[in-house]
Amino acid sequence: MKRTGVLGALAVMALTLAGCATQVKSLPLAAAGGESRGNVPVYFGQQNHPAVKSRLGDVSYSVRIARKVAGPDDACHAALAEAMQKLRAAANERHANAVIDVSTRFHSTESNSSTEFTCGVSPSAAAIAVSGQLVVLESN
Repeated sequence: MKRTGVLGALAVMALTLAGCATQVKSLPLAAAGGESRGNVPVYFGQQNHPAVKSRLGDVSYSVRIARKVAGPDDACHAALAEAMQKLRAAANERHANAVIDVSTRFHSTESNSSTEFTCGVSPSAAAIAVSGQLVVLESN
């Protein structure tokens, strides 16, 4: 009897915690709003870009935002948008005109894709890590 009670309590606890877990998502970049546009273009993975004139170094940032009432996909897109702002600000500070080879990551799940990004989302927050290379591209 005591054993059944303990097993029941463990089952209830496991089911309760299952709803609180962080979910790793892979979402399309197209839905994020075309990140290669703007005053400092951001090129994901191996996206085509003009020739590199000079490389100014690597940069990486982690972003975690409160989820508010947004759905999980919207929260991931908001976290990506904030991360892109940080990459662009770093490019402006270092006089780069683009960020290339951008990859996204959540813990050990990484994406080097030019069409998708990786994000972690829980009921309370969304998180993403981005990294890329600051460069000066040849102008057309």
